Amino acid sequence: MSKSRKPTKIDRDNPEWMAEDFKRAEPYEALPKALQESLRGRGRPRKESPKVPVSLRLSPDVLNGFKETGKGWQSRLDTVLREWLEKHRAA
Repeated sequence: MSKSRKPTKIDRDNPEWMAEDFKRAEPYEALPKALQESLRGRGRPRKESPKVPVSLRLSPDVLNGFKETGKGWQSRLDTVLREWLEKHRAA
């Protein structure tokens, strides 16, 4: 039998939900439209052109070289590839 972990601090303003709470819960679509509208705008704004996750095989020295430049290395790699593409598209 596994032991259940007790929370170190009880948040009385936000208690853990019980089975009854889940039974009373309503789906998002059942909320009033005004409340749905107010909740919809939260979070990070959507980008016009979001980046796409890919799996890419690079030489270890290239990968390590970019990683050694610190935080933001993926964005710098993206910039280098974009510059290469612009230069070679024109040719």
